[in-house]
Amino acid sequence: MGFAHEYAAAIMQRGRVHMEPVSFVPDWSDRPRKGKFYPGAESFPLPEGDCPATATVRAGVLPDRAERDEPFTLPLLGGMLLDSYGRVGRRLGVQANTDLPSLPCYTDANFSRGTASGGGLYPVTVYWVSGAAGPLTPGVYHYSTTHHAMQRLLAGDVSAEVRDALADPELPEECDQFLVLGVKFWQNAFKYNSFSMHAVSMDVGAALQTWRIWARARGLRVEPALWFDEERLGRLLGVSIEEEGLFAVVPLRWEGTRPGAARPGTRPGAARPAAVPGDAPSVRRQDSERSRRVLTFETVRRIQAATAENATARPAPGALLPAAVAAAPDGERLALPDPRPPEMGVRQALRQRRSSFGRFDARRPVEGEDLAATLAACAAASLDSDAGDGAGGARLTRLYVFVNHVRGIAPGAYAYDAATGELVLVKPGPPGGFLQRNYFLSNYNLEQTGAVVVPAVRTTAVLDAVGDRGYRLVNATIGAVAQTFYTTATALGLGSGVALGFDNLSFVEELGLAATGEAPLLVMLIGHERPGTADFRYEIA
Repeated sequence: MGFAHEYAAAIMQRGRVHMEPVSFVPDWSDRPRKGKFYPGAESFPLPEGDCPATATVRAGVLPDRAERDEPFTLPLLGGMLLDSYGRVGRRLGVQANTDLPSLPCYTDANFSRGTASGGGLYPVTVYWVSGAAGPLTPGVYHYSTTHHAMQRLLAGDVSAEVRDALADPELPEECDQFLVLGVKFWQNAFKYNSFSMHAVSMDVGAALQTWRIWARARGLRVEPALWFDEERLGRLLGVSIEEEGLFAVVPLRWEGTRPGAARPGTRPGAARPAAVPGDAPSVRRQDSERSRRVLTFETVRRIQAATAENATARPAPGALLPAAVAAAPDGERLALPDPRPPEMGVRQALRQRRSSFGRFDARRPVEGEDLAATLAACAAASLDSDAGDGAGGARLTRLYVFVNHVRGIAPGAYAYDAATGELVLVKPGPPGGFLQRNYFLSNYNLEQTGAVVVPAVRTTAVLDAVGDRGYRLVNATIGAVAQTFYTTATALGLGSGVALGFDNLSFVEELGLAATGEAPLLVMLIGHERPGTADFRYEIA
């Protein structure tokens, strides 16, 4: 049993047993940047791309992944990065979150993005390793979210290093374009210390899910790999994986490459010589750290080491079947209405996505067909990766629903049966009092929501099945569900929010999950917002 089991248990208990360091206080005056900064790196502006009005959220969330497989182009890559992680607005609306007083100050500005992030910190770093088939000089690039531009960190075709790190026999020989997602831990740990690994691994899943939603609307495929030689990729990118973990690699099929064609300079099936550590290519340019004092946290160091230790041990097909959630529990069943298809454009939904801090209004109940659409989309969310092959079709996540104010549905706690689209009653009665008592923060009144959706995973069973790196899979899957929740709710015209500040064990007790081993990992809030709340039109200021 590895350290990931200990870490997962500490996360579940943190509402009752505080994680070390208990007395830690963030130094906001010495906080790091929200993104990496490479001074002097040559920059190449990216096009904004397009996501046409016909590309709806419905088309982005629900179709089968194998429906189409169009190639990427530079405008498409630019559009996907802009709509997912680029700065597309400001957050200046009057709401109940604790950071409201600082938001109007530009030095403390909170720029909005299409992808949600724990604490609004946006710590995920996006690298682009481009080979000979790409539109720019082959090399390694860093996506600057501030400028919506690629910064060149290394010149030369090093895509073979990524291919070898993946060691995926099913990767097409012609593929030489890769996105790599990293997390510089200090960018989140300065605020959340030991809890930060839990948050950032969800952030990675949210970013990947945004790409999947955006790409599917354009007939593109995004299939991330979570198992690969992390140490080798760290050497290539010039980072220490103790300080910056590398969480996912996304191969891209690029315009102009033909399936089955060898990359320039290679022969199909030809073996490449093993890299000599001292001779392997590596980024030499280093990012500039803003913080004068950078702290390390032993818990973060240990969970990173545990999840990186067997990074190349990709799960065998069906390995995750024992970790799947069981059939829906017995109980009174309620058929939900047919889901209302959200028709809002993907780009519009991502740019309007926001947390509804303190703005929920119970006077207008949520319609049953809107709740049904949100639950169906969240149940369909998963990561298409080599880890997914290991799942072998296993469903790792179950959704529980605390109904407060939904038209036609009595208040109570329910389990969602994804196979039938029904709710199964777990505990009758208004849940508002329970929800509010077990929520730590003051930015939401959970009783005013229409419903609170809680995704749960058998975390311990996943770790038993595939080892400590499975912790990243668990949280990336939960992050994907959260991003789908936000995007679908926004497309339906509903307010939404996602929070981690609750007593996980109380939800285990309330829902009777001890016997199943299911761990509730998020609370996701949906409902109508109060009309006429004040906002600031930053775009015309």
